[in-house]
Amino acid sequence: MKTKRSESELAIEQAQLWANESEEIAELIGGRFPCSELRERAMTYLRGLLSPVERKNGWQLAEEAGDETPYATQHLLGRAVWSADEVRDNLRDYVVKYLGDEDAVVVVDETGFLKNGTKSAGVQRQYSGTAGRVENCRITRANAERL
Repeated sequence: MKTKRSESELAIEQAQLWANESEEIAELIGGRFPCSELRERAMTYLRGLLSPVERKNGWQLAEEAGDETPYATQHLLGRAVWSADEVRDNLRDYVVKYLGDEDAVVVVDETGFLKNGTKSAGVQRQYSGTAGRVENCRITRANAERL
C-alpha cells in the first residue's frame, strides 16, 4: 500500500533538493569571486533573491540573511571586484543545462510594484498585471532571451 507523504516530509525533500542545487551553483560561480567571503555573500544574495521575501531590497535581503544592515550586500554589488557578465553567463549555462531546448525562450514578464505615493520614479496610475487592474504603481520592463 502506498502511503501519503506528509507536508513536512515533502518540505524536507524540497529543502534537500534546493541544498544540492545550491551547492552546484556555488561551485559553478564560485571561481568568479576572488575570496571566500565574497563567494559566500554572493550565495547569500542569491538565496535571498529566491526566497519568499516580498520586497527584494537591501534591508529585507539583509534581514533574511540574518544581517543587521545591508552593507555587506551593498559592498558585493557596488564595490567588490568580480565580473557580473561572467556570473550571468555561468548561470545561463546552468539554466540551459536543466531547461534548455532548441526552441526554448525564457520570458520574464513585466511586474507591477504597487505604490501609495507619486514621488518614486515611474509611478503613475496604470494597469498592473500583479494587481489585475489599474493601480498607482511602477512597472518594470519585460525581458525575453533565447536560450
